[in-house]
Amino acid sequence: MVGAFHGHAHNRRSQLDWHPMYIEGTGQTEGERCEHIFSSSNELARSTRHASRFHRHQTIEEHFAFWDEDKYAALSHFLRNHYQEALTLIHTLTIELSAVKQALNLTDADFIRFRADEKSYLESLKEPPLQDRLQIRYVQVLNELAERRLEWVRAREAANQALTDVATGDLHQINTAITQARIQVDAAYAKLQNTEALTSHIETQLAIEERWTVGGDNYKKYKEEASLQKYHVALNELERLVVMRLFELSKLSLSGTGKSTLWYLKF
Repeated sequence: MVGAFHGHAHNRRSQLDWHPMYIEGTGQTEGERCEHIFSSSNELARSTRHASRFHRHQTIEEHFAFWDEDKYAALSHFLRNHYQEALTLIHTLTIELSAVKQALNLTDADFIRFRADEKSYLESLKEPPLQDRLQIRYVQVLNELAERRLEWVRAREAANQALTDVATGDLHQINTAITQARIQVDAAYAKLQNTEALTSHIETQLAIEERWTVGGDNYKKYKEEASLQKYHVALNELERLVVMRLFELSKLSLSGTGKSTLWYLKF
């Protein structure tokens, strides 16, 4: 399971299965407890880096022995505080939940159904339908086809220009220019042929009788879909980087300070 803050590192579909908010009777997860222990022991690396194997093991054992004693001594205080916190949350949130249920005419069964509906919806969105993916790919191939045609035209123009720049009578230079021009034109034409074959293959799969024009209605529709997909990928990556940065600030005891605010403005 993942904690509430760790949930940002997981997609919403994963949270619906493992987030403590959706599991009855869960509090701090086992993974978080382990992370607290590992975090406290990270400081040992600095002091034991150049120690012998014996002294390294001795330091690690002493660290965790003191850890156990400290936590055992603070156990009753820990349980008391969390128990009081749980009672307060139950009292406060029960009142708020009752008001929401009354205002929206909801029952407990509705919340369970909402979660099930959300899971079902997200599972259906793991990947776009095959037809939509092909059409998005078709738009990308059309763009590539236009680029390949432009490259071929430019290669032919460059070849003609190269031949006109050669001095008359220099057979070796003429021969070299012709060879280089032929290689460039042949390479550009081979790329154009490959892209043409891929375009025709996708058109056959989509049963497209007349090729879409760049800038047409169908082209614009699925170009927007492709751009939206890239936007969502970039947005997810941005969220991941922000959360990673928050973890770093938390380790440096800088979270919630002016430095963290300045970092957000820069970001």
